[in-house]
Amino acid sequence: MSLSVGRTKLLTSLKDLRARWDRVRMKWDDPMSKEFQQQFLDPLEGKVRSGVSAMEHMYDIVLQARKDCQ
Repeated sequence: MSLSVGRTKLLTSLKDLRARWDRVRMKWDDPMSKEFQQQFLDPLEGKVRSGVSAMEHMYDIVLQARKDCQ
């Protein structure tokens, strides 16, 4: 799998998770759901975004290495 495909899958999965969580929150809206979101989902979103940024940086490095090796 290429870095760009992995990046796209990761972002799509995060978007899907957020959409599903929004649907769950319609029925589960209490202090525990808020705690779950704060402890797990919010940090996960930040980590995914950091990971995507790192993947983009790695992609740039791979492209430059390929160019340098030609």
